Amino acid sequence: MTEQARQLQERAGMPEDTAAPEQAEARIQAGTPQDATAAAATPVGPSSADGPEPPKQRRVLRAVLRWTAAVVVFAAAGAGTAYGITRMERTDVPGLATESDGRWDYPLLSKPPLPSGSPGPFAEDNPAGAHYADLRALVLPAPEGASEDKALNGRDGWLATKDFLAEFAMKEDRTELGQSLTDLGLRHVAARGWTTQDGTRTRVYLLQFGTAEVAHRASEAFGGGNAPEHEVRGADVSHLDADFPSEAEVKGIWRVVYTEDKPYGDEQVRHAYLQAGDIVAMVVQSRRGAAPAVPFQQTVTLQSQLLG
Repeated sequence: MTEQARQLQERAGMPEDTAAPEQAEARIQAGTPQDATAAAATPVGPSSADGPEPPKQRRVLRAVLRWTAAVVVFAAAGAGTAYGITRMERTDVPGLATESDGRWDYPLLSKPPLPSGSPGPFAEDNPAGAHYADLRALVLPAPEGASEDKALNGRDGWLATKDFLAEFAMKEDRTELGQSLTDLGLRHVAARGWTTQDGTRTRVYLLQFGTAEVAHRASEAFGGGNAPEHEVRGADVSHLDADFPSEAEVKGIWRVVYTEDKPYGDEQVRHAYLQAGDIVAMVVQSRRGAAPAVPFQQTVTLQSQLLG
């Protein structure tokens, strides 16, 4: 053993049979956390008074510093993630469920900022129930891995009313609804659509009116009874979905949910209407064979939360 190695062992309080620097370097590069921690606690190389560090010892030092920095970064990131999740309700964390639950992996959601000095839609000083945030920013984003339906992006994010009305099956229904929306002073339509890997198609529409009172009248034109006022494309007959969980209700949001009766045609269709202040939302999901209930419930609930 060289004199320099003996000095290293004496300074670190190590016995003489401790592994040589070359062995420590091999363990760090192999990615063993315990070895990296021990190496980080051990001074590497003699002091400047004893001359320059040997090249191998400098490599060990660089490896230790890189490992230590990585551990610190990942530890900080992990702590931040845990803090954020523990402060949220379960429904605020899309995808947080058992593997067989069937939920989709949505991005972490946050409400868009309000213009300075503007109240929220349910504030006491906002009797009109107006959403002052950009309507386009209130549409639920697509989940991870889904293919976006760019036809629903519209022009600059605004969808033409006729493209929204195309969601309904009968021509006379489209004509009647279109006239109602015109009479009620429909201001904007924003939408988003996507298809997931299992073939489920989702369409989300937000319609904005002048006040909450007008939006409520508009919602009555779509449904509220045991069956919708106007049947959507792809569904023969729909009825109220009694299996939609009441625990998923969002305070202040009116909601009615429909599901297609059996026997289905080529696909099953589920759809829901929401009213939040001056906005009426429509969520439609369909899939060949049968449309699973869980992602539909998740989608409706998350869109409700964004509007609340």
